[in-house]
Amino acid sequence: MFNNRSIVFKIAALFLICSTCIIALAFGYNYWTSRKTIIEMSLEHGWDLGRETSGSIAARLKPVEMVVQNVAKTLEEDSVPGERIPMILRRLMAEYETVFGMAVAFEPYAMDSAKNFYAPYGYRTEEGISFKMLGSKTYRYFLMDWYQLPKELGKPYWTEPYFDEQGGEVLMVTYSVPFYRVKDEVLTFTGVVTADISLDWLHEQLSSLKLYENGYPVLYSQNGTVIYHPDTTLVANETIFSYAEQFNDERLWSIGRRMIEGQSGIVEYSSNYSTREIFFLFMPLSFGNWSVGLLLPKEEMLSSLTEVTRNTVIISLLGFLILALAIINITRRVAKPIIALSSATREIAKGNLDAEIPEYTDRDEIGQLTEAFCQMEISLKTYIDELTSTTISKERIESELRIASEIQMGILPKLFPAFPERPEFDVYATIAPAKEVGGDLYDFFFIDDDHFCFLIGDVSGKGVPAAFFMAVTKTMLNIVSEQKKDPGKILIKVNDDLAKDNEACMFVTLFLGVIDIRSGMVRYASAGHNPPVLLKKNEEPVWLPVPREPVAGAMEGMPYTTHEVSMAHGDTLFLYTDGVTEAMNEAEEFYGDQKLLDLLKEKRVTTSQELVQVVETSVAEFAGEAEQADDITMLALQYTN
Repeated sequence: MFNNRSIVFKIAALFLICSTCIIALAFGYNYWTSRKTIIEMSLEHGWDLGRETSGSIAARLKPVEMVVQNVAKTLEEDSVPGERIPMILRRLMAEYETVFGMAVAFEPYAMDSAKNFYAPYGYRTEEGISFKMLGSKTYRYFLMDWYQLPKELGKPYWTEPYFDEQGGEVLMVTYSVPFYRVKDEVLTFTGVVTADISLDWLHEQLSSLKLYENGYPVLYSQNGTVIYHPDTTLVANETIFSYAEQFNDERLWSIGRRMIEGQSGIVEYSSNYSTREIFFLFMPLSFGNWSVGLLLPKEEMLSSLTEVTRNTVIISLLGFLILALAIINITRRVAKPIIALSSATREIAKGNLDAEIPEYTDRDEIGQLTEAFCQMEISLKTYIDELTSTTISKERIESELRIASEIQMGILPKLFPAFPERPEFDVYATIAPAKEVGGDLYDFFFIDDDHFCFLIGDVSGKGVPAAFFMAVTKTMLNIVSEQKKDPGKILIKVNDDLAKDNEACMFVTLFLGVIDIRSGMVRYASAGHNPPVLLKKNEEPVWLPVPREPVAGAMEGMPYTTHEVSMAHGDTLFLYTDGVTEAMNEAEEFYGDQKLLDLLKEKRVTTSQELVQVVETSVAEFAGEAEQADDITMLALQYTN
């Protein structure tokens, strides 16, 4: 019966049969290729999300490690009086909001020969930072893990999560650093410095991660203890190994072993307690030997592919029916070019975007289709190249800027009035980065009850390197200022420390002053920074004489000298970075030193905050719609004693 049909019917039938087979093979190949690609992209996204989460956690906890280590080092180098310890802890906790509590716990009779227990502990309450002394017959702190483990190991240690009933009375982890002092010419263990980290913020951060509908992140300690899990009953009560043993899951046990060994990986498996297939991504954090894991449901990862496949099948069937009706009438003319075009299309579907589209000289629909495929091939190649480059660059930049911004903003004092209990002076400061992150810094703190240190600086460069260099500089200034009161000597020490191993050749301009709040005498030193403005009460503002001395961090052994100026009641010092005087308007004109001095002559203000806001408003009005080119940082100190 087939032999009696016309040649058009035969060609059309054979073409449709062959096309059906070819389309089915291409569809199957496309499905499995798309399935593989979706899984790979989902896992890559999960991997990036895990690294981002790990970096975000490290960005908040790494500075805590550095601060605790610096305090321990200070206690080793300097015999700090007991009454100063709470002041140090209070200042550090005010700067680092991640820290729930801090303690300096001494060995029995090490601090006071008459006291078995001596451990001042600061912790956060609704009213602010409170203090109490740890240690009693029912709470022998030197037997606790956070004290014993760093003592026995002789190195810093992150504890397992626990509920501290005598300390912060919240679920927390503790970072402990031992410190030693020379006693009878022997280096002797003296105690530990601790920082308690409440797990509340960590739970909030991880619970906000969206991993499909039923996926979720987990966090394990160095021993496999659950630090975070959506099921809060498991936190601090279960380990990955107890969970694996409970459900007789050897693969989960193996994953746990790899995690505590600091490995990373991706495992696809079905657990004994669930029929769902999942991907388990895990990687170590850069501190504490913790590990973060992401559980991604395989079915949900492929849900979009399933929907697209169903729609594609429906559309393909409708298209095939239309094609079957039309092909009978035009087979003789279009059979050959369509076969050639189909072959080229299959090459493109396989990923060969350099496949040659056959020429077709007629200007009918087939010719237009051929031209459209040529344009599609060119556009697709361009789009894929641009999309790949843009996506990689955007994700890298966004991750870097987010981490750097968190570090920079988290270490600067932002609460004003800063010291409402001290009426002898008034201090106020602001910072406005030109981009997401910048290199400017400011700080102020008490060295002791009568000497108040204030500083401002500008790091070379921009972005993440400048933000981290700023954090290192600020921390060094805090630590060195505790040991020295002379500004010139402080800058000499900080310059030498920054210049060591400074392969990036970064540097920072600094102005540092120390005021005796009883007498108003200010001793100051400058490392290549802009001269501040001195506003004497009822006198014209003048530039403070500043020595022309080199920037800090560029080379070791640079000299810095200390100078003095006396401040009377109502006198004000105004410090700023070059982002103020070098601000440009739309005509590319600089704001300039003279305009700043004229503004301060014209405006008479009564508080430090009002002074900073007046300059801030003036610079903004001058710049207009022009883009901010540099960080703008200002600090004003008014003597009111």
